[in-house]
Amino acid sequence: MAGVQTAVALRERGFTGDVVLIGAEPHQPYDRPPLSKAVLLGKSEHSAFDVDFEALGIELRLGCEVTGLRPGGHELDTGEGPVPYDVLVVATGAEPIRLPGSEGVPGVHLLRTLDDAERLRPVLARQHDVVVVGAGWIGAEFTTAAREAGCAVTVVEAAERPLAGALPAEVAAPMAGWYADAGAVLRTRTRVERVEPGAVLLDDGARLPAGAVVVGIGARPATDWLSGSGIELGVQGEIVADEHLRTSVPDVYAVGDCASFPSGRYGERLLVHHWDNALQGPRTVAVNIIGRASGETPAVYDPVPYFWSEQFGRFVQYAGHHAAADTTLWRGDPAGPAWTVCWLRGDRLVALLAVGRPRDLAQGRRLIESGTPMNPTLLADPARPLKAATA
Repeated sequence: MAGVQTAVALRERGFTGDVVLIGAEPHQPYDRPPLSKAVLLGKSEHSAFDVDFEALGIELRLGCEVTGLRPGGHELDTGEGPVPYDVLVVATGAEPIRLPGSEGVPGVHLLRTLDDAERLRPVLARQHDVVVVGAGWIGAEFTTAAREAGCAVTVVEAAERPLAGALPAEVAAPMAGWYADAGAVLRTRTRVERVEPGAVLLDDGARLPAGAVVVGIGARPATDWLSGSGIELGVQGEIVADEHLRTSVPDVYAVGDCASFPSGRYGERLLVHHWDNALQGPRTVAVNIIGRASGETPAVYDPVPYFWSEQFGRFVQYAGHHAAADTTLWRGDPAGPAWTVCWLRGDRLVALLAVGRPRDLAQGRRLIESGTPMNPTLLADPARPLKAATA
């Protein structure tokens, strides 16, 4: 996503130089959200981007793995030999974390790539018993698809609740019931002891039959290939980019899941593993690459982060970024089909999670961007539009 959007944005802004898009996968560049939905359920064969690369003068080098970067020589090392560059944009994304001890065990799957989705499609079609490890966003989305396909699903989560790393306990708690409502079994505070063909053994002694095991325990930036390049990496292995999305070496930018950036809006460095970040960041990079030649002031990247998830018949959206010290405010009953949680820092809205309330999300995102002071009493009234809850 981030690589394609960068290439397209360069052309849309009038860049006339060579643009080469290199990718390790052999497939035409594709979008990822449909992989856990339409592609997985066999409703679509692919999710290729509707981009005429030839007409845009963008050269695709598919099935070409990049193995190293030599900034001094302005060259990439690839499986097909060195590739020179004037300006490089790194958009290698993230790779899923594997479950320790599961490597090489038949029937263990990840869900990140088109090939992953195609391997899982017959699993759902045959209605296997499935064990999902991890009750995060991808675990919930896969469970939704597997239940729709008629599979029996047990979800194993080491934390005490779903989405423990993303949402506070009181916000994530109502979501635990969604699993049972969909006919899935959710086992929290439970760890996988080991995986063997046809079964998952848990740390409490339970043995779960498993025609397939799907692992969704997180992802890490795909940056191992940058070892020795001199590019600064952060504690999570991500590229440390500046506010213009430049890396620590000249003529190299980084966008998407593989890079963090400093947010003036939130006063901290953000690492955002979501689709919208891979859409917005490339636009800033394209402006800055083109503006270099004319000496223009570089554009600053400081978005309001946004993502969505479709799970258990609900459309869940989140905008912004919240911290533990922020004030939590509810709009609506979390036992119902539609509700919103807002986070305030002082009188400013900094984040919100909307379940089945897209209007709240759209209005709230604009209020976060503008920094408009809010009235907490008015904000808590779910019948009042967010834009009418200002101070």
